[in-house]
Amino acid sequence: MKFLDLDASASEPLYRQIYTRLRNAITDGLLQAGDRIPAARALALELGLARGTVESAYALLVAEGYVEARGQAGTVVTSALARRTAVTPPQHPLPAHDNLGHAASSTLPFQMGIPALDAFPRKVWARLAARAVRATGPDAMIYPPWAGLPELRIAIAAYLQLSRGIDCTPSQVFVTSGYRNSMELVARALLQPDDQVWVEDPGYPPTAELLRAAHLQPVPVAVDGEGLMVAHGIASAPRARAAIVTPAHQSPLCVALSLPRRLALLDWAAQAAAWVVEDDYDGEYRYQGRPLPALQSLDRNGRVLYSGTFSKVLFPAIRLAYLVVPPAQVPRFDEISRTFAAGGATLMQQIVADFMNEGHFARHIQRMRRLYGERRQLAANALTAVLGKHMLVDPQPGGMHLVLRMKGRHTDRTLAARMRAHGMAAHALSERGMLPHGASALLLAFTNIDTPARARALGQRILKLMD
Repeated sequence: MKFLDLDASASEPLYRQIYTRLRNAITDGLLQAGDRIPAARALALELGLARGTVESAYALLVAEGYVEARGQAGTVVTSALARRTAVTPPQHPLPAHDNLGHAASSTLPFQMGIPALDAFPRKVWARLAARAVRATGPDAMIYPPWAGLPELRIAIAAYLQLSRGIDCTPSQVFVTSGYRNSMELVARALLQPDDQVWVEDPGYPPTAELLRAAHLQPVPVAVDGEGLMVAHGIASAPRARAAIVTPAHQSPLCVALSLPRRLALLDWAAQAAAWVVEDDYDGEYRYQGRPLPALQSLDRNGRVLYSGTFSKVLFPAIRLAYLVVPPAQVPRFDEISRTFAAGGATLMQQIVADFMNEGHFARHIQRMRRLYGERRQLAANALTAVLGKHMLVDPQPGGMHLVLRMKGRHTDRTLAARMRAHGMAAHALSERGMLPHGASALLLAFTNIDTPARARALGQRILKLMD
């Protein structure tokens, strides 16, 4: 059997080589149903192998149904294969759909949603992780608590009370596997198919996509220098069942929702018996004064759900976020979470809890706030020096990206596409909305731009693409 030539130097074990070659011979039609294959003893002698090696290969073939033992008649290709219709592969087979992703080995310049990974305290994290692994016992190896690890929920509640002015108990905190999972819980717990939901325009595109996937109707509500235009929302959809807002730093304009608008939004929610989801994705990062208190801290009618995430303050791969729900809704979210929650691995939750309880989390945020203030300023100055004739940097008070307003006849979509084609991440403001508007701007993250020289070099690359 020529097809049984083996390669003793290959990394694949010899028994696997025998199995693979016989299986391929059967599937390719070289061996037909009923054909006898050599006895294990005879094949082992022919190949100069131990009999157990051949028997291991045959055991795999029998287990998968390719061959069957017939006593004195020996081992033959199973007769069931005779009833299978041979499939002729197309002459030009289509490439397989690639769902493995294309995660970059390094962060692209201006890539949004990525914190300053070079400044993350890896040594502290590694020490806490190693300790958590060593302490892992049987109780930590079963299914994780459906609403999140109690230690982490307690730590989150304590942090929010001090830093965001949110008066909540740990029972109101539900750990999730990210923003999408948080929104799924809200939709399942509080909304019905075809309900209308206000979304900011321009806004965060995945929000509308998530709502549509849940059979809800996103209603775009215009945003100006004071944030969400509540009056526009009431005029467009007064009977909406919810509003999803980013009041600390509006995504993507980075403006803060003004106090009159906050009060108007809460009044509407109370009168319409609607819900407000506060997406506080980077509320910690304000560079003019202290971070603003959360919208939830003004809620007196139990209409606001606070959505936070660790992706922006720690790192995206952590895949942990959390929801703070009104006290009256805790039983409902308990019920939904038992079925649909996916709060992440117990080990990762334990590491984050230790990181918070030992003070590393608060120190890390303070350090990042100072660092981002410096990087934001150096990036804005350098890009203005290079691109000032063509763009104007918005003076937003916080956030993790810059908004560069286009001057003249340049369009943000064309330039953003060119930047992406040349290895730079870029988003066009005009692609972030459903309502007609003439705003044309680039959205560029500054968190991983660490020197003025790097910012100037990137600005020069952008300038060349504008010719």
